[in-house]
Amino acid sequence: MVEEQIISRGISDSTVINAMLKVKRHLFVPENFRVSAYEDHPLPIGYRQTISQPYIVALMTELLKANKNYKILEVGTGSGYQAAILSLLADSVFTIEIIPELANSAKEKLEKLGYKNVVVKAGDGYKGWKEHAPFDGIIVTCAPKEIPPMLLEQLAMGGRMVIPVGSYFQELLLITKDSTGISKESIVPVRFVPMIKAD
Repeated sequence: MVEEQIISRGISDSTVINAMLKVKRHLFVPENFRVSAYEDHPLPIGYRQTISQPYIVALMTELLKANKNYKILEVGTGSGYQAAILSLLADSVFTIEIIPELANSAKEKLEKLGYKNVVVKAGDGYKGWKEHAPFDGIIVTCAPKEIPPMLLEQLAMGGRMVIPVGSYFQELLLITKDSTGISKESIVPVRFVPMIKAD
């Protein structure tokens, strides 16, 4: 998977590649889909949610440029796979999932597999996680129609946010924040499940 779908498509960060090699993707998908766990496409994980294709996980992770001093916020825990990858690159990962059943199962799985620097919360990702802000990196694995303002507020100065934005047509954006303000760079067209907002 890593050689054919990730390295061959331009992912070159050795820390990202090593993390992708170490985390067993089949443990994060339902048993009836495990035969397809290492193919390069999304897979359903229940509740109309998916685990992202491996290449997109690697691309988003590489764009974040995380290091061992980073505190990362992930919005859209899903199966916990992306959080597991990030946990190998950063000091700490705080991840929010709006569907309580997915949050609980991801929390149990990550704890069972020994990812000790990941904290999972069931909640509204639009609000971020103010108690632990600011974050050096923010990664969003579901697509809002517009960038949530509270996530921009919680991004640290010098931080990077990787987020898919749009409804039917979506683009993956890299957001950077510095003393001059916020800058946005369009990376690739993507297709993510919509970001759900709490009532």
